[in-house]
Amino acid sequence: TAHHSMPLRRKTFSQRTAQSACHAGDHHQFSYCIATRHNHARMIMAFPFRVQPLYWRGVNRFETKLAGHNCTLQRGALITLQLNVGRKCNQACRHCHVDAAPWRTEMLTADTAARLQNWITTHKPTVVDITGGAPEISEHFQALVKTSRATGSRVIDRCNLTILEEEGFEWLPTFLTENEVEVIASLPCYQPENVSRQRGNGVFEKSITALQTLNALGYGTTLPLHLVYNPVGPTLPSSQAELQAEYKEALQRDFGIVFNKLFTVTNQPIARFAEDLRLHGKWDEYLELLANHFNPAAVNGLMCRDTLSVGYGGELYDCDFNQMLDLRIANGKPLYLWDITPADLSDRSILTGDHCFACTAGNGSSCTGALA
Repeated sequence: TAHHSMPLRRKTFSQRTAQSACHAGDHHQFSYCIATRHNHARMIMAFPFRVQPLYWRGVNRFETKLAGHNCTLQRGALITLQLNVGRKCNQACRHCHVDAAPWRTEMLTADTAARLQNWITTHKPTVVDITGGAPEISEHFQALVKTSRATGSRVIDRCNLTILEEEGFEWLPTFLTENEVEVIASLPCYQPENVSRQRGNGVFEKSITALQTLNALGYGTTLPLHLVYNPVGPTLPSSQAELQAEYKEALQRDFGIVFNKLFTVTNQPIARFAEDLRLHGKWDEYLELLANHFNPAAVNGLMCRDTLSVGYGGELYDCDFNQMLDLRIANGKPLYLWDITPADLSDRSILTGDHCFACTAGNGSSCTGALA
């Protein structure tokens, strides 16, 4: 069939990384490099270390909105330990809140990986959610998976799909299968032109091939395979149930692909997406859209209540988005994972900002999709 014969022109990840490394210190060249490599005609200026304004015009409107609805936001019992193992990725997507790219060098070290594994072995979190960048690029990815599975933790790999098609990662599909790793994969649309706009030319075709590989190994049937949808532009996601039905029909019909669930995720107004909003004069408009669609019913399900985000250096955050804004959990001084136990987190207040409106707008948004 047509979908089995899509041509793939593959260049190794290491080759692309080497070609990109010369641009790592020049932020203007950095953004130009993304635009040309991925043919994003309207690609935004992406400065990897810029921390975006936390509040709209100096006021934390999110806290004001919570108070107006008699909502409180505190941490409960820890369920998910989310590990961000680094910024390196084989892609550089325009919506990426991590500013991940092939030339990023910030990665988990051996010493920190050992400390993370010791903590997991001791405290046995229910879920270990591994993300990046492309987390599979980390040389410690396999050890983290094996350690977590040995403790009985459910393990999630947040996969961009195309990494499965990279030379040198032929081991990955079998490894995920043998360790019964849950795969949550980014596929912003079932139409190739929309994927190309957000993630670059050729990404859709590689993603489809990767999904077919996972299906052949039992993912989507006997092993969990979930997809993630992000709007291409500054809009809220449509109904998760309706989009899931559309995805299932289109991917089955056109490519014979099956999956379990679709998670809709609202784009966060930080990092590259924020730069895109400013470039097109949409920043205030998008923040107004999020704030005006605040849904108090989404607050109780926010992932920051039961998820702990850990940076590649072991530092702690209430969520992955706070991590990108460097809003660290502290107790007089910044804390690291090995400084705390799960019980230490209960009832702690959660650091917020206007970016939090993205998680409470409309049907809500989290790492596992809609909340209300």
